[in-house]
Amino acid sequence: MSDAGDMADVVREFLIESRENLDQLDRDLVALEQDPRSREALGSVFRTIHTIKGTCGFLGFGRLEAVAHAGESLLSRLRDGTLTLTPEIAAGLLELVDAVRGMLACIEATGTDGDADHAALLARLAHLCAGERPPAPEPAETALRPAAPEDGARRPRGAVDSTIRVDVRLLDRLMNLVGELVLARNQLLQMRGARAEPALAAAAQRLDTITTALQEGVTKARMQPIGGLWGKLPRIVRDLAVACGKQVRVEMEGRDTELDKTVIEAIKDPLVHLVRNAVDHGIEAPAARLAAGKPAEGCLRLRAFHEGGQVHLEIADDGAGIDTNRIRAKAVAQGLVGAEQAARLGERELLELIFEPGFSTAERVTRISGRGVGMDVVRSNIEKIGGTLDVETAPGRGTCFRIRIPLTLAIAPALIVACDGDRYAIPQASVREVVRLEGGGPGGVELLGGAPVYRLRGALLPLVQLGRELGVAAPAPADLVGAPTTDVVVLEAAGRRFGLVVDAVLDPEEIVVKPLGRLLRGVPVFAGATVMGDGRVALILDVLGLAARAHVLAEAGEAAADDRPARAPAVADDSRDFLVFLLGAEARMAMPLALVARLEEIPRAAVEWVGGRPVVQYRGGILPLLPLAEVFGVGAAQADPLTVVVHADGERCVGLVVDRILDVVRASARPTRGAARPGTAGAVVIEERVTELLDLPAILAREAA
Repeated sequence: MSDAGDMADVVREFLIESRENLDQLDRDLVALEQDPRSREALGSVFRTIHTIKGTCGFLGFGRLEAVAHAGESLLSRLRDGTLTLTPEIAAGLLELVDAVRGMLACIEATGTDGDADHAALLARLAHLCAGERPPAPEPAETALRPAAPEDGARRPRGAVDSTIRVDVRLLDRLMNLVGELVLARNQLLQMRGARAEPALAAAAQRLDTITTALQEGVTKARMQPIGGLWGKLPRIVRDLAVACGKQVRVEMEGRDTELDKTVIEAIKDPLVHLVRNAVDHGIEAPAARLAAGKPAEGCLRLRAFHEGGQVHLEIADDGAGIDTNRIRAKAVAQGLVGAEQAARLGERELLELIFEPGFSTAERVTRISGRGVGMDVVRSNIEKIGGTLDVETAPGRGTCFRIRIPLTLAIAPALIVACDGDRYAIPQASVREVVRLEGGGPGGVELLGGAPVYRLRGALLPLVQLGRELGVAAPAPADLVGAPTTDVVVLEAAGRRFGLVVDAVLDPEEIVVKPLGRLLRGVPVFAGATVMGDGRVALILDVLGLAARAHVLAEAGEAAADDRPARAPAVADDSRDFLVFLLGAEARMAMPLALVARLEEIPRAAVEWVGGRPVVQYRGGILPLLPLAEVFGVGAAQADPLTVVVHADGERCVGLVVDRILDVVRASARPTRGAARPGTAGAVVIEERVTELLDLPAILAREAA
């Protein structure tokens, strides 16, 4: 947001608050006339005029400041008891209020406090302040608001007319009621699926639409721009930089990105801690920066944006980066890992050690840092609200912490799975993909040290059997090898991935998060509960707690170190996860993973034609299909079943038909230079292969035309 936009917001808030206070001021002055000795009423009047004077001086409204200053001087003598309220003084103060209200109206209409001459009012207030009888006011016609529009034209809505202040507790209650409505909606939708009655189906569809709109509206009412939280950080950075003898500037991007108020409160402390760490540990002293060929002044960059239904926050510095060799030595010295194991750890696994409790690379303890308290708490606090925290670093170039958090905590998307006849909800933020293993031949489940693993795109994925961890009936790990079919949900916790083996993967669903009862509150594998559409309760899994209970975090690091080449980290603010796929035999393309809602295989026999376009019946609705191979003129998909990438934008869904899914890869989102053909946004280099980047919005707009 620009400085001009920030100032406009300040003026708008000033107008709203001042107009509300002036309405109260009218009532206080009338009450003061009836009881001139009321200290409470007099104090309220003084505070209102004093606040208006101070703020309008900052905003540059000189005429308004002069009038408010004259009124403040008079009120000060009344408050001190030097003067006693008289009818003349009361009349002068009421005239002051009218003049202030008129100038506020002018500010709202024109952006200035006008050019009206208030010399006579200022003279009367000065006489009253001196205890003198003021001259009688000359009769004059004064327009305190713009003239009423003629011909029935409507007056534009002002800042005060278009806003209302609401108690946060009321919004919380409304959100709780919306949550209950979502539960009722889910129940009705389930009944619609079981009973094919047209009237019931139409009512359920209407309720679904209204509930979704109401949920979005109440959620929007609870949203606040993150700029309000960021506004406090430059002062923190300035004070800390002075204490450390450094020069640091702060750059902010996306200050108008909105989050739920409860989410903002939850990330406040973690964000401050990451900023302090960047200044204290990341950015070098001026002399060291100059010796390294950098400017003496370091840069701390804060960025916020929405993507894939989540809020992404980035805290990046251009400092020295994190020395992974130093982490390795400290980890061995502190007994976190053995020397042999530390030697096998890759860059990614070494960086994860900074989140271990008690770990610190500081040589000495200061009042700022060095006690090894903080980074583990930062990550755990972020993961408590369904978020994730990752770090990337490059020697000499800097470090970037990336946070992904949900927009709101009350209602969240989740994947429903089944285990031993019960259903469980997994927060969608932790789900990376769903894999169905067919048969037990080559490429299936293997045993590594007695523990089941699966080789997913060349990397070993530790498997966790949900039934075994919950203490219900489950096969032994060896029984997974050669099992006919296995459903695996790939999850991510503490920066590492593992596969959760379940009996069945059901549908994704919006759930209303309910707190656990007292008896279950201490169980680490559950994060809450929700009520399903049939009225039964389903427990929400705590992915981090489940991973810790299954001891897969350390094992994941060891397995990856043995089986996967180390990847050189890079600080790139524009890197994204891409889904890479083929069109035809050789046309290699990619699209941002955030645009992918689900991957499906659909039999050709299920395809129907409506209006000359292919569609399929999908999850109780109709899914239009868009064969990308035909769009780009490379033939038509020949496989059966069809490979379909489902893209969802609100209530609108479309199935993109591709020939083959290749991989999910993280790469730079910045297209290479060169002409892009229609339907693409250029090309990116992914896994050393030039890959065209799909311009999905352009394709959908062209198809809709």
